[in-house]
This record gives sequence, C-alpha cells and structure tokens, in this order.
Amino acid sequence: MVYTLDDRPSLPRTIVLAAQHVLTMFGSTVAVPLLLGPAMDMTIQQTATLISTVMLCSGLATLLQVTFGSRLPIIQGVSFSFIAAFLSIIAAVRARGGDAPEMMQYLSGAIIGGALLEITIGFSGLMGWIRRGLSPVVVGPVIMLIGLALFQHGAPKAGTDWRISGLTMGLIILFSLVLARRNRYFRLFPIITALVFVVTLCWGLSLVGHFVPGDAAYVDTAAARSSVWLRWRPGEIFVPWGWPRWDGGFFVAVLAGYLASMIESFGDYHACSHMAGAGDPTPRQISRGIGCEGAGCLLAGLLGGLSSTSYSENIGLIGLTKVASRVVVQVGALMLVLLGLFGKFGALAAAIPGPVVGGLYCTMFGLISAVGVQQLAKCDLACDRNLFIAGFSLFMGLSVPAYFAAVDGAEQMQSGQTLAIYRPTAQSLLGELPAGVRGLVVSLGTTGMGVAAIIGLLLDNVIPGTDEQRGLRGPTVLVPEGRDEYLE
Repeated sequence: MVYTLDDRPSLPRTIVLAAQHVLTMFGSTVAVPLLLGPAMDMTIQQTATLISTVMLCSGLATLLQVTFGSRLPIIQGVSFSFIAAFLSIIAAVRARGGDAPEMMQYLSGAIIGGALLEITIGFSGLMGWIRRGLSPVVVGPVIMLIGLALFQHGAPKAGTDWRISGLTMGLIILFSLVLARRNRYFRLFPIITALVFVVTLCWGLSLVGHFVPGDAAYVDTAAARSSVWLRWRPGEIFVPWGWPRWDGGFFVAVLAGYLASMIESFGDYHACSHMAGAGDPTPRQISRGIGCEGAGCLLAGLLGGLSSTSYSENIGLIGLTKVASRVVVQVGALMLVLLGLFGKFGALAAAIPGPVVGGLYCTMFGLISAVGVQQLAKCDLACDRNLFIAGFSLFMGLSVPAYFAAVDGAEQMQSGQTLAIYRPTAQSLLGELPAGVRGLVVSLGTTGMGVAAIIGLLLDNVIPGTDEQRGLRGPTVLVPEGRDEYLE
C-alpha cells in the first residue's frame, strides 16, 4: 500500500486524492436524481435541489461511516437498489393526485422507516444472523431484478435523440473497456469523462443554434443562472420538501432495497478491508457499518435526500491507487458536503440533457443485472435445487407485478385480428383483505425485488441444501496425507 488506513498524506496530495474519490462516484450519484426528477415531473430548479441534497447526504453518510462505523475508507452514495421501489411509490402518489413535493414526502417517510430498521439490525448484531439465511441463491435474483425492473427507462429515454445517447454509450464503452487498459486516467474516470465530453458538445451546439429550446439534447442553463450560490437557510436544508409522510405499504416497498443494500455493503466491507491490507472485518465492524449506514439513510430522509449505500467503484479505486487512508476519504466527504451546499452545482448537473442520461442508463442498469448473475454464480449451479429456487423466484419477481397490473378483458392484436384475452387481476384477492393489509399486499406484489426476496428466502431455507451448494462456503478439498502438491 502507498498509504494505509492510518496514514496521513500531505494536505495538497490529500485534496487531490479526495477529489479523485468524488469524481469516481459522481456519475452514479447524479444518475439517480436525474432519473427520479423527471419521473416526478420536477422542474429544473427542483431537480437541482434534489441533486444538491443527495450530495450533502452522501457526504454526511460517508463521514459517519469512516469515522464511527466500519472505519474503513468507504464512500457512501445514493443506491440503485431502491430505484424500482421509489418509482412504484411515485406512481402510487401520482394516482392520488400528488405533486413532486408530496412524492418526496412519502419517499422520505419510507426511507426513514427502513433506516430505523437498518439501524436496529446493525447495532443489535442481527446482521450476522440474517446473513446466514441470505445465500447467493437469494441475493442473485434480487439484484438481477433491480436492473431488469428499470428496462423501461433505458431505450425510451435514450431514444429522444439516438445520436447523442449513442455517442454517450459508445464513449463509455470505449473509455471503460478499451482505453482503460492502456491509460490509468480512463480506468479511473470513464463515465465522468464521457459525460463531460458529450454535455460540452451539446452545450456548444445549443449556443450556435443547432439545438433549440424544446430539443431533447438542448442544454438549458437558465436554472444555474437563477439559482442561489449557497444553500444555508434551515428550510433549504432540513425537510426542504415538507415533513415526511408515512405509508405502511410504501415502507414494505423499500424493504427489498434495504435488504439488497445491506448484503452489498456486507461484501464491500470485506473487499475494502482486504484491499486496505487489514484482512477480514470483525463482526463488530460490520455491525457498526450497517448501523451507521442506516443512520446515514435516516439523515437523508430528514434532509430530503435518497437512501445511500457503500460504493463498490470507490473500493476499486483503492485497489488501483493503493491509497487506503481514512483521512483522504474524510476530506472527500467534506467536499461532497460543500458541493451539496452550493446551489449552482446542483443546477448545472440538472441541465444534463435527457439523451445523455438515457445513454448512461443503458450502460449502467444492465451492469446491475450482471452483478446479480455474478452473485448467483457463487452457488453450485449444477445443483437442481439452486436452479429451481433462483429461476422460480426470478420468474415470479417479474410475473407477480404483472398480475397486479393486469386488466380484465385486455385486447391484443394478433395476425390482424383483435383477440380478447382474459387476464385475471388481483382485484378479487384484494377485495377479501382488510383495508390495513391491502396496501401492504399491493406494495409488495408490485415490487419484483420484494417478491423474489420473500420466495427465495423461504425456499432456500426450507429446501435442504449444504452450505457449499448454497454458496455460503467454498467447497471442501480433501488432501491425502503427505500429498501437499494437491494444495498447489
């Protein structure tokens, strides 16, 4: 290691290394509010506020994690695990006639409820017990569904201008998979470099009149010019959307996101600790880390932000640079706080054109599903038990939400004829349930991750299987006495 956990580089070097962490997590962190803002029909000013708030919350959560939690150099940022649940909450509030601030109030309430549960699981030491019941057979399909559930936000958004979105996707692939093998810069900053290049191109074409207001690729900087330099008033920082609102069904909807987030963080703690040369993290470290992650989500709910989790890309940065100093990440967290307090920064980020964001989604959301495949590969895929559990939970995670969204008597065009297709809906089932339970069932049934998590947990812990088959422990190798070459 160039710098170990307790090393303190010189101040100028610390600032540069910290800025590198901020730039590495920037693309992923901005991508989520840029997806949710338009989904809530937010104005550019409201989206700018959301981006600034997310940066502020990420900085505060990182400070908590590095200083009091796992005490590993882990950056906390907004999590993709919650997007599907958040979109279902947004759709439910819109059906009630709610606007963007009301949607954010319900999101904040769900985030706070899940955060309190995560704090309890972390600081009580329950994470170790829960982890024994969560094998890759369960986690893999859940993570796959996180990415698959977002398919409708990829090509439709990119298709608003395929020239710009195609250029974005092409540059990300070129930088991250081709040039990264030859140049360290592209290995560290492929996404942010592609974003800066394409947005600058769109801005230049907007200045010369090639793109005009109304075009999908037009860069509108009006919000940046009119936004405040510094957000310092309590109403701008604390509950900027209004006081959080509680709904039991929405709380259930985010549970799958918290489950995936905790499992992801569990693995990230091990990866980060090993990269820092500190070996396996202790159970107390893991418990404090999950507890402080919940505390960061609690702050996000109160400050009007979004749920956060550990960022794997920044852990990869530690492996590339061999810099694991806590001080470096703490300074990076302070930079995030400052970015969150400057209103013009959020406004500039909100001006990124939709096709650029769509190209970013197409390259990133598929990668999330691929991480789920990677998790599933840790179990024994030659075992019929595992294939059935993973396949059944994945299929039901896609099919049950379709059952809840189905409409009786739906018509389908086939071979030039209109055929009436009978599609049973959940209305008859819901009509027999008490009013208090109905909302919980709807929220759970429309969230594929939650369906897959419950089915997978039940089957994986009921159907007999060894730890080696489930991927909880590597295969046992029997070495004949005196035959050490087997180990080699």
